[in-house]
Amino acid sequence: MTARFYVTTPIYYVNGAPHIGHAYTSIAADVLARFHRLSGHDVFFLTGTDEHGQKVEQAAQTAGVEPKAFVDTISANFRDMADSMAISYDDFIRTTEPRHIKSAQALWEKVAESGAIYLGAYEGWYALRDECFYGEDELVSDAQGNKVAPTGAPVEWVKEPSYFFKLSDYQDKLLALYEAHPEFLGPTGARREIISFVKQGLRDLSVSRTSFKWGIPVPGDEAHVMYVWFDALANYLSALDYPNTDAPKAAFWPASLHLVGKDIARFHAVYWPAFLMAAGIEVPKKIFANGWWTVEGQKMSKSLGNVVDPRDLVKEFGLDAVRFFLLREVPFGGDSDLSRKSLIMRNNVELANDLGNLCQRTLSLVARNCGGIVPERRTLTDEDSQILGQVALLPSLMATQMERCALTDALEDVWKVIRAGNAYIDHQAPWALKKTDPERMNDVLRVLLDVLRGIATVLQPFMPHSMERMLTQLGVTDSERSFAALETLLPAGRELPAPQGIFPRYVEEQTA
Repeated sequence: MTARFYVTTPIYYVNGAPHIGHAYTSIAADVLARFHRLSGHDVFFLTGTDEHGQKVEQAAQTAGVEPKAFVDTISANFRDMADSMAISYDDFIRTTEPRHIKSAQALWEKVAESGAIYLGAYEGWYALRDECFYGEDELVSDAQGNKVAPTGAPVEWVKEPSYFFKLSDYQDKLLALYEAHPEFLGPTGARREIISFVKQGLRDLSVSRTSFKWGIPVPGDEAHVMYVWFDALANYLSALDYPNTDAPKAAFWPASLHLVGKDIARFHAVYWPAFLMAAGIEVPKKIFANGWWTVEGQKMSKSLGNVVDPRDLVKEFGLDAVRFFLLREVPFGGDSDLSRKSLIMRNNVELANDLGNLCQRTLSLVARNCGGIVPERRTLTDEDSQILGQVALLPSLMATQMERCALTDALEDVWKVIRAGNAYIDHQAPWALKKTDPERMNDVLRVLLDVLRGIATVLQPFMPHSMERMLTQLGVTDSERSFAALETLLPAGRELPAPQGIFPRYVEEQTA
């Protein structure tokens, strides 16, 4: 049976425009989805928008529009961002869609049937910005001595009727999950924080509100709307047509991977598995929390005016240079800084110089000395076998890294081979062999073509457009671009198109 891979981004909250952090998580999920497709797996890749809650209702009022019109506009903006970044999602879910509302209400009913939900009254601190309840012991003081959430968000004292989820009943079950399945939550820092949070004791969670109306009605009690996180987390099931277990997509559950920002790790690693346990539904296999982005060393904020729209970067630097930089700069899972200088350096040194030059030199030599025809693969020297052996290992090496969500390490594995390829061409000097040993020149160029094909094949998930052009220049047809296809050599005698540069160097415009 074909292996299934179900990967999700968080559904993005529609109280503002998309920024580089949203693009980062989406690109990471896209790389994983594309990698599994190239591996021959059956993939379902979900993204979307989270459109309910008091914060959205207030933002719509401020804008002077109805909430639905407000969320329609911003959701379309997020979809455009995903399309602009070449995010190959299979479904884009919106929490205002009837299919989601039906599924979220079905999940509520299933959890309620288990006895895990009861009616009470909530009295305590609530941070509207975080859409999160906080205990007195979690609050900190700001510079003015005011009580604020640990995130710095203002809090208000809330008192209203509320349904509660018996989260306190799930403390031991959650700790047992984390211990039995250490791979369930990563990276290590996020895992430690979550385990520490749960060990401190869990309070029952308010899961409904009555002080606003922009949300999904609680089944059987429409005076209440669902707490935005119960509603939002249900999207991972609603996209699979829950509760219809006979639906074609139902087989994708449990999710292989939820990718989230570290600020929402608690909701995914504590609340979500507890809701699922109560409903008798299997928990996801893995949750991985990525870090935050700063810009030129400063935290992104509207007040500083440094919030970066990823589409602006793409217009200036090109799509694949941006995708590459975001996943190459810092180990995936850690915090990262968006530095213009670093982006330009990565583009010029690693893309234009390392990979671009290796490809251009090889293809130009084949065009000039072999009439643009792929030479035969003949007897290999030890040096030939060594570099080809390194390339052959890449799909399995990268699969191991992908399993760990170590996307930056996966790129480093490829760059080791690219550096070895540059050392190989310099040492073999095929340009000099034309006069002294033309047959050996053909052998070297054939090895280089095969090396480049392997490199371009495994880099497709990271830089889909550039690698499509590179594979075309290498004479690789559409049916020869999967990992399995690498087992079959390209036929000798195939004519290659005229070589063209793939990665232009970026030169800053000089100001007078």
